[in-house]
Amino acid sequence: MAEISWFDPQVRRLRGNPPSAIAADRKPARSRPRGGGRVRSHRTIFISDTHLGTRGCKAEMLADFLAKNRCDTLYLVGDIVDGWRLQWKWFWPEAHARVISEILHKVDAGTRVIFVPGNHDEAARRFCGRNIMGVEVMREAVHEGADGRRFLVIHGDQFDGVIAYAKWLALLGDWAYTLALQLNGVCHFVRRQFGLKYWSLSAYLKQKVKNAVEYICRFEDAVAREAHSRGLDGVVCGHIHHAAIRKIGPVLYLNDGDWVESCTALVEDARGNLEILHWAASADAQPVSAIQEDTAVAVPA
Repeated sequence: MAEISWFDPQVRRLRGNPPSAIAADRKPARSRPRGGGRVRSHRTIFISDTHLGTRGCKAEMLADFLAKNRCDTLYLVGDIVDGWRLQWKWFWPEAHARVISEILHKVDAGTRVIFVPGNHDEAARRFCGRNIMGVEVMREAVHEGADGRRFLVIHGDQFDGVIAYAKWLALLGDWAYTLALQLNGVCHFVRRQFGLKYWSLSAYLKQKVKNAVEYICRFEDAVAREAHSRGLDGVVCGHIHHAAIRKIGPVLYLNDGDWVESCTALVEDARGNLEILHWAASADAQPVSAIQEDTAVAVPA
């Protein structure tokens, strides 16, 4: 949904004139966080499934994360703007515009930004191969880590049989999922009254449903097989809203999670180490490492 996000008038006012193209030899990003707070530096950041344009999007936390984490390369691994929902009802508050503004501020600071559209922002796929306001749009990408390992970067919806063969069923599931996310909001409000941290009801239910767990396993296996068939060392994807780092055969499978349930990102350091960050819903939004036991939080090179 490039027309919705990158050309949003509010964003353009905040950002000013966009650069005409990405410089061939970029310098590392040196932007400062707006609003204070310490900055964490990474070689690469991967985020996906932000679902801007929906009430379930944790846009405030995402904007805070982007402002306080700088990188040389930022991958937007699909479902950044939720075109499915926006075509039914327009929803674009200030916090969502701020997220786009933070991304474009990174472009201005020298960060290379690569956008791999997903199924919810599939309208942007017709722009693949182009540069829009400094953002490279690609159908898929191959990321070379600092340690030389090569990773396929894809959203992952092409491995979802429901999306590929029965889109009406996927749309029905999307409405049910939206309802679960609305219940998340109620649950979070109640927990806040008792001083408790953010907790996702929808993520909890997903982990307890046997069919959902089996689906996740099948999806992960299929994505890993594709990377292996291409002779790559690993794969980075999104789509299923389940952050994970684990070995599947010879392939390192990485899923950066989402920003409607877990608020997670995948980051790479200067040595090629990979880690899942969970941007906690605390006052200073400090990242915490552990999310789940099977996530293998940090993977050394």
